[in-house]
Amino acid sequence: MIERTIQTPEFTANSAVLLLAYGGPNQLEDIPEYLADIRGGRPTPKALVDDIVERYRLIGGRSPLLEITQNTAEKLQERIGLPVFVGMRHWPPRIQEAVSQMAVEGVDQFTAICMAPHYSDLSIGKYREQLKKVLEAAEKSISVDFISSWHLQPDYLEGVSTEINLALNRWPEEQREQVTVIFTAHSLPAHILDNGDPYDQQLRETSEALVNELDLPTSRWLFSYQSAAITGVPWLGPQIEEVVADMGKEGHKDLIIAPIGFIADHVEILYDIDIGVQKIAKEYGIRLERTAMLNDSDFLVAALSSLIEITKETTRGH
Repeated sequence: MIERTIQTPEFTANSAVLLLAYGGPNQLEDIPEYLADIRGGRPTPKALVDDIVERYRLIGGRSPLLEITQNTAEKLQERIGLPVFVGMRHWPPRIQEAVSQMAVEGVDQFTAICMAPHYSDLSIGKYREQLKKVLEAAEKSISVDFISSWHLQPDYLEGVSTEINLALNRWPEEQREQVTVIFTAHSLPAHILDNGDPYDQQLRETSEALVNELDLPTSRWLFSYQSAAITGVPWLGPQIEEVVADMGKEGHKDLIIAPIGFIADHVEILYDIDIGVQKIAKEYGIRLERTAMLNDSDFLVAALSSLIEITKETTRGH
């Protein structure tokens, strides 16, 4: 789904691409300020700050997200021949900084792509709102094509299915038929479904497309959410911790987690799955493997390049 925020001309020599990502702390000392940004300036309880600091300490003391996104931008720029900028929602380089830099470099039109394939008003919609405000406040008029979702993009699907097969191949051939694949994505408050938000549906469409590609029988796959926050309201489920525990109780011994809602390594992957869920799996004697994230892989760069080509064709016909 490509949603045009501002009517756009055909691509010109002054066109560019903006990759949008969440952001993450560069060091442990950044975490209180990072959490304050996420929480809109509201105070963060010390216990929560301490918990998050410990999680980042266990994954190396920082988020790799910025470096991964910048590497992706460099590879994409080389492939498409257009300048590619990076803007983060909650940490430098911020979206406003990226737009300001584009203006300085003479960009008059760009394509914005969130580094998450599935749309929700509470996720991708927030990037769109922030970008719209930045553009409205900018001194120079710049038009944008905002790509809202790309959950069935063929290169993205091929990349994920390739990683699932690589994970399956870690088992001896005679044991692979007993391995269950669990697709996961970041949970969101359940009330989004009341307003017809497409997030859950798109995630299940991605899961089904991958299942068809991998030829997995119904008994060997399921979908689960992960990384729900404690906010006092229901979040989309089931949660991966409960799913793995239940499967352990039922006697399952071989699982693969494929985090289809994520593109890059971040705390939700490196801690929530690799440490948190892995601990539960070990308690039940489960062998748990995780698919590698696409990060800055050729599959992801090809997917992003294809999205930009589609945007070019759309604007030509406008």
